[in-house]
Amino acid sequence: MKKIIGSYHVAESHTPPPCYDRPPAFDTLKQDRDVMVPMRDGVHLCVDIYRPDAPEKFPALLAIAPHNKDLQAPEAAEASGPQPAWSPLWLGAQEAGDTRFLVSRGYAHVIGNVRGVGKSEDGGSAAWDCYDLIEWIAGQPWCDGSIGMVGISIFAGLQWQAAMQQPPHLKAIFPYDAHAAYGERDRNPGGVIHVMGYLTSQLSVEHHTSGRPGPLPPELERRWQEALKNPDYRMYGHLYNVLTQKGQHEPRTFKQLLDPYDNKAGVERTEANFKRIKVPAYTGAGWYAYTYKTHLQGCQHWYSGIKAPKKMLFTGPAHLERPFNSFHSEILRWYDYWLKGIDTGIMDEPPVKMWVMGANAWYHADDWPVPGIKWTPYYLHSWERLREEPFTPSSRDSGYEAPDAFVQMPASQTRKVEGLRYMTDPLPEDILIAGPGVLRLYASIDQADTNWIIVLKDVGPDGSVRTAREGETFLPSGLFEREVTRGWLKASLRALDPERSKPWKPWHLLTRESRKPVVPGEINEYAVEILATANLFKKGHRICLEITSMDLPTGTAGFTNVEYIPYHVCSSQTTLHKIYHNEKYPSCLLLPVVLEDSPLDP
Repeated sequence: MKKIIGSYHVAESHTPPPCYDRPPAFDTLKQDRDVMVPMRDGVHLCVDIYRPDAPEKFPALLAIAPHNKDLQAPEAAEASGPQPAWSPLWLGAQEAGDTRFLVSRGYAHVIGNVRGVGKSEDGGSAAWDCYDLIEWIAGQPWCDGSIGMVGISIFAGLQWQAAMQQPPHLKAIFPYDAHAAYGERDRNPGGVIHVMGYLTSQLSVEHHTSGRPGPLPPELERRWQEALKNPDYRMYGHLYNVLTQKGQHEPRTFKQLLDPYDNKAGVERTEANFKRIKVPAYTGAGWYAYTYKTHLQGCQHWYSGIKAPKKMLFTGPAHLERPFNSFHSEILRWYDYWLKGIDTGIMDEPPVKMWVMGANAWYHADDWPVPGIKWTPYYLHSWERLREEPFTPSSRDSGYEAPDAFVQMPASQTRKVEGLRYMTDPLPEDILIAGPGVLRLYASIDQADTNWIIVLKDVGPDGSVRTAREGETFLPSGLFEREVTRGWLKASLRALDPERSKPWKPWHLLTRESRKPVVPGEINEYAVEILATANLFKKGHRICLEITSMDLPTGTAGFTNVEYIPYHVCSSQTTLHKIYHNEKYPSCLLLPVVLEDSPLDP
């Protein structure tokens, strides 16, 4: 993995180098608002068309989603101005792209809503809407017949759907922060349910009527009755409220609570869809996306699954500004190459570009996972130490060692998140990691289930030395610490698919049938996937691993103060967790350490 240096250096984590641009060629834009476009079954989609006010024909960039298209308009962007992620006026749904930038560089920007949303009409099937809309755009007198797509998140999800349909005039896509490839597996890694959909639902403009709850089909009725009795659901009154309405309120949340599992048919369908993607695709996500997972997990699976020309971008730890305007130089560079035939050099670079936290610099990689990785174990030891030194056979390590332990009361009784915290000594040299990791954990609990929530942190710098001398026994208080990424696993969904699992990336079955309650007191091995990241742990810093089982809403009534950092449905039972670490139970953290010119070591 090579650092991008020299004239390519850019300090911002949302601005990948090189900063490609062309002088704006068009000063004014022409607008056609609320255009009703007929689909093959007669239903009309509502779109806005922004294009250069000039007689030439132009390539078009389509952004379509369930998000309100009126929030994407240039005047809406100008009214709010760019809002950073920490602004109280940051609005996640403004994701269609910077219209004035794109139009001034010679592209039409078409923004629309899918059927059943906003000003689009209802009824029928949306199965071929992306295909029909793209071909309609290609036939307009202002379009030169070359179509790309833009927009992040759900706008990106629709790009993958459109590419699967293979409309003749779709030439390339840029699905950044796209939704899950593998459905629930990408949305809820390890089977631990989070509530992002519930938290963001206030921005919905989908058409629906909330009526009196009625009867459900027999299988759904059975699952509904089961969900109503789930004490973990009942503890969260706002989720129980959704359940009582049988899908009339928050239908997506209702469906998730009834069926949060993966299935073999869904996996097979996803992998068949990979083969249908023929157009060049530039995907990616930001390291911020580990909190809600679907974008970060999805982009990696799309990237590894498709065989078309492809690239992937990982931006930094802070969410992108809204209205979305980040890395438009990269978008322009991509589409100038594929739609305008300009040699921008974008396909001459290595395919993966990432912001490395800690180093605060951009790096290139030849593939993902990064070639030149040594999957390095850090063993959990006594006194909450994290050490590279393995357990020694026929020694004290091979005997019985009392487990570490913590007790977590439920969110209905406490705001305190309990856990264990394992740390290395101050590092003798820089350690660069890039990719996913895994915690192989040997543990027991005194209940039938729990959530394992694993936190990886960068702590320091720390120049202290721990000895028995007074004042040196404990770590210094007030050390700076930065959360890097997390991992999740529901204990009852620990079963692995041995054929799909890799030592560094477990593939849990996550099916209804694979669920197996834990026998209280029984020691089990858990392989907890740590979501991918890229971080430089500098010399003198410490690698820190926290093992917890609960997180919390940060607001009242089940809401949070940041919509994109959701909490999870956690246990309603007070639970004793015991962590084992010795030769028989060698609990360890496996990290993707990048070594210069070293081969991939699986």
